[in-house]
Amino acid sequence: MIRPLEMAAVAALVSALVFGILAPTDVVQGTVQKIMYVHVPSAWLAYLAFVVTLIGSIGYLATRNLRWDHRAGASAELGVVFTGLALATGSIWGKTTWGVWWTWDARLVLTAAMFFVYLGYLAVRRSLDDPHRRAARVAVFGILAVVQLPLVHFSVVWWRGLHQPPTVIRPDGPQMDPPLLFALLLATVAFTAVYAALLARRTALAALEDRLTMERATSEPVAGAAVGRPEGGAP
Repeated sequence: MIRPLEMAAVAALVSALVFGILAPTDVVQGTVQKIMYVHVPSAWLAYLAFVVTLIGSIGYLATRNLRWDHRAGASAELGVVFTGLALATGSIWGKTTWGVWWTWDARLVLTAAMFFVYLGYLAVRRSLDDPHRRAARVAVFGILAVVQLPLVHFSVVWWRGLHQPPTVIRPDGPQMDPPLLFALLLATVAFTAVYAALLARRTALAALEDRLTMERATSEPVAGAAVGRPEGGAP
């Protein structure tokens, strides 16, 4: 059944696509600049997803309620997807503007490191069957891993590289023409709606997976339970 949030996400995504196509083309970069409407929202949604993982991790440790862990794990999966999308679109954009698919720029390196760290987080989740044992271990992982976010975000300020500094969130205000800024903000809202819809679905699925795991564990016979006392033996 399609939920209202999912319908709103689709509508926002279609609107963002239309406005992105109709937005003026950058006079310096040309049409390739329009990849910004995917690249920048993907990067921001990666931040949001990993912050939600942090909140879910803290929530589980404080309450021992698995619903917090389900949200943390679901959000981490989406964060990895958005980080991968940001890396892929950034590579395409970089090939056109810098002339190379990859360079050892601080922002790129730290973003790639964050991608692999959260892949490790997901691998740890998959390696443990007991829901509470898994939740306790990955909660610590999810809390420690978030220290990468400020490093990634402020890398363009702290270290000089090819990646441009912040354009929207600046002390002196956004340095972008209003039509381009509007299209970018609309794309960010649309991606956020998509993230929220996917998070709700994946969290519900994670709860079902854990319920099946626990039911299977309780229904399986204990080793030796089927062994009975030999007939005619001593009482």
